Amino acid sequence: MASAFELYLIRHAIAADRGEEWPDDDKRPLTDDGIARMRKAARGFARLDLSIDIVFTSPLVRARQTADIVIGALDPRPTLVTIDSLAPGGAYAVLMGDLEKHGRKSRFALVGHEPGLGELAGRLIGSRHAIEFKKGAICRIDVDQIPPGGPGHLRWFLPPRILRAIKN
Repeated sequence: MASAFELYLIRHAIAADRGEEWPDDDKRPLTDDGIARMRKAARGFARLDLSIDIVFTSPLVRARQTADIVIGALDPRPTLVTIDSLAPGGAYAVLMGDLEKHGRKSRFALVGHEPGLGELAGRLIGSRHAIEFKKGAICRIDVDQIPPGGPGHLRWFLPPRILRAIKN
C-alpha cells in the first residue's frame, strides 16, 4: 500500500503538576526539565531526516509549548495550527474534519494528550486497545486517506529516551 498520509503523533512533554498553583489545567506549562528533555528529543526526531508539512496542536499550554519545541528543531519549519479536537475529550470525527481541511498536505504532526492520543493511535492502526504514550513519545502511522479507509500502518514508535539518544 502506498500511503498518502504520514501522521506523527506526539505526546506533550513533562508539565507542571496539577494542583493549587495551576487550578486551570489548560494553563499548566512544561517544567524546565520537560522543556530541556523535549528539546533533546526534538533534535533526535529532526535527525530522522523527515519532513513535516503542518503541526497540529491542542490549545492547552503544555501541548502548544511542545509543538513550538518540535517546530524549532525542524528544517524547514512546518506551519502550526491549533485545533480544539486535540484537547482532552476531543472527538475523532471532529479531528478528522480538521485534518481534511489541510488534505493537500500529506505529513502531519499531532501534539496532544493521554489518554486521547493513545486511543487515536490504536484506532488508526485498527486496534481495540490504546497505545500508551510516555510524555514526549512520538510515533508514525501511515494512512491511505483522511479519514482512513482502513487500518493504517504503525511504522515506528519511539519513547523519549530513545529520541534523546539519537545522534548524527
